[in-house]
Amino acid sequence: MRAVSRPASFAVVIPERFRPVVEETAPLARRFAAAGRRLYLVGGTVRDGFVGRPGGGATFDETSDVDCTTEAGPEEIESIVRGWADAVWLQGKAFGTVGCSYRGRRFEITTHRAEAYAPDSRKPSVEFGEDVETDLSRRDFTVNAMALSLPDVELVDPHGGLADLAAKVLRTPLDPEESFGDDPLRMLRAARFVAGYDLEPVPELVAAIERLAPRLEIVSAERVRDELDKLLVLPDPSPGLWLVVRTGLAAQFLPELPALELEQDPVHRHKDVLAHTVAVVAKTRPERTLRLAALLHDVGKPRTRAFGPGGVSFHHHDVVGARMARARMEQLRYPGAEIAEVGRLVELHLRFHTYQLGWTDSAIRRYARDAGPLLGRLNELTRADCTTRNRQRALALGRRMDELEERLASLREREALDAIRPELDGSEVMEQLGIGPGPDVGRALAYLLEIRLDEGLLGEAEVRRRLADWWRLERPG
Repeated sequence: MRAVSRPASFAVVIPERFRPVVEETAPLARRFAAAGRRLYLVGGTVRDGFVGRPGGGATFDETSDVDCTTEAGPEEIESIVRGWADAVWLQGKAFGTVGCSYRGRRFEITTHRAEAYAPDSRKPSVEFGEDVETDLSRRDFTVNAMALSLPDVELVDPHGGLADLAAKVLRTPLDPEESFGDDPLRMLRAARFVAGYDLEPVPELVAAIERLAPRLEIVSAERVRDELDKLLVLPDPSPGLWLVVRTGLAAQFLPELPALELEQDPVHRHKDVLAHTVAVVAKTRPERTLRLAALLHDVGKPRTRAFGPGGVSFHHHDVVGARMARARMEQLRYPGAEIAEVGRLVELHLRFHTYQLGWTDSAIRRYARDAGPLLGRLNELTRADCTTRNRQRALALGRRMDELEERLASLREREALDAIRPELDGSEVMEQLGIGPGPDVGRALAYLLEIRLDEGLLGEAEVRRRLADWWRLERPG
């Protein structure tokens, strides 16, 4: 394949891994050429074709969408793909985008754009452009402002994106204040590219974020949430998290994070909670709920910090933090189920440390019951929460967690730890006690659950005997 870079004067060899996407897009490109229009491959497929995808994996596979741009208007795009595509969708047509699929591959084809946010608007005003260079100049970063013309496969790189990828530099095609004015979410997206592609933001980009951070308020909570999620599931989000804190951007959507940078007390020395939090996030598996819990697990510390003769303390920061985490996630429009999961993980993240004198079977059952389906993630969060530099302490904590997980495995072989319930259900309780539905059934089941947690499985006969004894003492009247 041939490649030239405009306006650069040197030739660029297109990596062989571009061949599959070029071959799959060729029939569509030929239709545009027959109509006298150019088609350009843009977006992450071009960028990742040169450098690879964060976290590894193929840059183009059967799940990848193909993003293209063209000088043709939306009506003409629709006309070109009709009769060729297996399906066409027009939800984005007002914004210049026509979607289609062909033999299982999805294409998003957009008219060249020049768009910007109005000062008080959450939605961009769309203006269509006539040339690819103008379109590329309106994109977020130079590393994303490259295109491959099809079907001849020429690289269009008017802003030096390929050189910036090689130099590991993050810049905007236009002045960063203009670029971030076009879409303030790009300031948060910069954190994702810094962390995901190991790029160093140029000073003027950082300065622009510092000045324009309050502009993020015009972006919807849902878009901010989605961009935060993309950052958190990178292999190591740390550089991006530090960028949003240091520039003041985090204060606009997650003020609990910079609040963790507590002042160090010269008498009662304690760990930098923000640095600890960033380290915990990096240590956890890149699973979204787990990473969110890691990010928020200590947000209650600033509100609960106290100094005493024994040093600094953060009593009940787990409970306070869980409440704060739920409130913040609600403001970012997370689904209720995810809010509940993250809140529960934050609430339970200290539970492991309450069993320093050893794990009885009863304690393990209660720990498993309280964690429920979150047990594995809770254990992983607990392990990651140990960021001490004291090697002996770290080894001791690791051994205790190993012991806990061994005991959990052993009990799970004998009991249904994943669904701890009384050995009798409500119907069986009512039948034995000769009562109907009501509060007495709930009281009886709670009594049987305590037996189950304290003593394990006793068998139906013994449980019924215990229930009968209990009822003789508790029966009303």
